[in-house]
Amino acid sequence: MSQSDQTTSQINIDAYAPAEIARRVETAGLAKVDMAILPTLALSVLAGAFIAFGAMYFTMVMTGHGLGFGPSRALGGLAFSLGLILVVIAGAELFTGNNLIAMAWAGRKTTTAKLLRNWALVYVGNFAGSVAAAVIISLSGVMSAGDGQMAATAMKIAEAKVALPFAEAFFRGVLCNALVCMAVWLCFAAHTVSGKILAIIFPISAFVALGFEHSVANMYLIPAGWLAGADAITVSGFIGNLVPVTLGNIVGGSVFVALVYWIIYLRGK
Repeated sequence: MSQSDQTTSQINIDAYAPAEIARRVETAGLAKVDMAILPTLALSVLAGAFIAFGAMYFTMVMTGHGLGFGPSRALGGLAFSLGLILVVIAGAELFTGNNLIAMAWAGRKTTTAKLLRNWALVYVGNFAGSVAAAVIISLSGVMSAGDGQMAATAMKIAEAKVALPFAEAFFRGVLCNALVCMAVWLCFAAHTVSGKILAIIFPISAFVALGFEHSVANMYLIPAGWLAGADAITVSGFIGNLVPVTLGNIVGGSVFVALVYWIIYLRGK
C-alpha cells in the first residue's frame, strides 16, 4: 500500500476532528433552515414518533424491573436511546438536535427568521408525532401489559413530570439538551452507522438515568400517562412542564454546545 493509500485509509477510519465537526454541523444547519415546509414537517412528525418509540421502550423497561434505582435507570436510558438512533440513522428533524443550528446563526450565515421558522415548524411536527404515538399506543392495548403495570408506570412518570417546579424543570432541560446535542455532535465525528449508534448511547442513556427533561419525550410521556388514567394530568400542567423544559433545552443545546463550539472553532473564520 502506498503512502497516499495509507493516508486515505486512515482518514476514512479516524473520527473527524472537533474543528471539522464544527464545520459539518454548521453546513448541516444551513441545509435545515432552507428545507421546504412540507418535508420539514413530515420529517418532524417522524422524529416525534421515533422519540415516542424510545419513550415507550423506556416505560416498558421501567415496569416491574426489580433492579434497584440506579441500575434500572441505566437500563431505561439504554432503551430510550432507540429514539435518537432512529432520528439520526433513519433521518428525521428533532427540535432539540436542531438547536445546533445556532452555530450557523452565530456566524451570520443564516437569519434569525430562518432559525425561528425551522424551530417552530419542527416543534409543531414533533408535537404532532409524539401525541399521535401516545394516542395509538393507548388504542393498541399495550398499556394493559403486565396486568396494567405498564399503564401504572406511564401514569407515575407523567405525574412526576407535571409536578416539577418551574426552575427544576428548566435546569433539567438545560442539562438534558447539553447531552442530546453532544450526542448529535459526536455523530458528526463518526463515519459508520455503528459509530453513530455508539456515540448516541452514552450521552442519551446518561440524561435519562439522571432524570433530566427532554421536551419532545415529554410530548409523548405526559399524554401517554393521561390516556392511561392519571388524574393529576391537566392541560395547564402539561404546558407548565413543556414551557420551562423547552426553554431549558434551547439554552442547553444552543448556548452550552452550539455557541461554545462556535466561539472555539468558527469565530472570526
